[in-house]
Amino acid sequence: MSMTLVALYLSVLLLLLLGLLELTTHRRNLNRIRLRIHVNGTRGKSSVTRLIAAGLREGGIRTCAKTTGTLPRMILDDGREFPVFRPSRANIIEQRRIVSTAAAYRAEALVVECMAIQPALQSLSELKLIRSTHGVITNARADHLDAMGPTEQDIAKALAGTTPVNGHLFTTDDRFRDEFAAACSDRHSVHHPVTSHDAAYVSDDDLRRFSYTEHRDNVALALSVCEACGVDRQVALRGMWRAKPDPGALTECRVDFFGRRIYFVNGFAANDPESTGYIWKLMLEKRQRVDRRVAIFNCRADRPERSEQLGKASATWPRADRYLLIGGGTYLFAKAATDAGLPINDFVFAEDLPVSEIFETIIGLCSQSTLVMGMGNIGGPGLELVDYFHNRSALDRD
Repeated sequence: MSMTLVALYLSVLLLLLLGLLELTTHRRNLNRIRLRIHVNGTRGKSSVTRLIAAGLREGGIRTCAKTTGTLPRMILDDGREFPVFRPSRANIIEQRRIVSTAAAYRAEALVVECMAIQPALQSLSELKLIRSTHGVITNARADHLDAMGPTEQDIAKALAGTTPVNGHLFTTDDRFRDEFAAACSDRHSVHHPVTSHDAAYVSDDDLRRFSYTEHRDNVALALSVCEACGVDRQVALRGMWRAKPDPGALTECRVDFFGRRIYFVNGFAANDPESTGYIWKLMLEKRQRVDRRVAIFNCRADRPERSEQLGKASATWPRADRYLLIGGGTYLFAKAATDAGLPINDFVFAEDLPVSEIFETIIGLCSQSTLVMGMGNIGGPGLELVDYFHNRSALDRD
């Protein structure tokens, strides 16, 4: 046997041994964390991850968490947050580093937001990387149809890939209870559907005590998980009220600009038609007395299907006075919206403009009192615009 082949065999053997060592270390780290909670869903993953972690911490359980939404963050057991370092693009393998960090901090619980989109990778994340004791699915809505579709039922089945083995699964979307129950049966887990009846126990007063607009279903879901982990409901709620919101959370600020009062709503993170339409109607109801309504849609050229979905859906919602399109590929949104019946004259295009010029454009569209709501995508100019308004705001809430 030549020396070259010997060297090749030894290299392969070394790689196998290193892989086995890495797997053994990862499994040992997982076993050191008593509660492993894997949060999946179309909307609300980051918020629910933070809510559960805050509730568990308040209950005296040493808890770390990791969100992947607007800005990837590692949240330590004392609530401190640090950005997740990514040398290149997002990769599910980074979850291994998160588990290692949580184990190093002697966490009793780890709450992790699922970062995979492809169905096979969602299942791989659960079965190999997280191996959760408690799974959570916030909802199943029409987004990422190219990867998980074409129907919402297909999305529900894809999301069910993060169902634990011999664990517990908590869900809120009653439309797909059969799909989630089947996944639980397959993996020998207990299904805990959180219903509208459960959500009704979250009072309006409970919701008012959040520093941002939180959804009743999210709170009910997080409370159910915390209670299953042994934390009293009121104790968990107290922790949730103090939790720092995700940068993509639904927030509102007021800007007074030379006699013009502008209520700016950050709804960028709700980027499926159902969630976006719901929030738009919610804000219109809250700000019924404003003189004008400006809808901002942040488009992405690499998400053409999302732009077309939102454009078509926007024509069925209560009308805005102006539609400001920012980001890239805005013509796809405009075409879908105008084909569905919105007048082209209602659109203002600010594609690829810097945020300072977008802000000036918005000011030009405002009257004495105006509701301005951002939708579509939080990335790119979306988050920058949120910061731009909040840095000039008079009040966080009004």
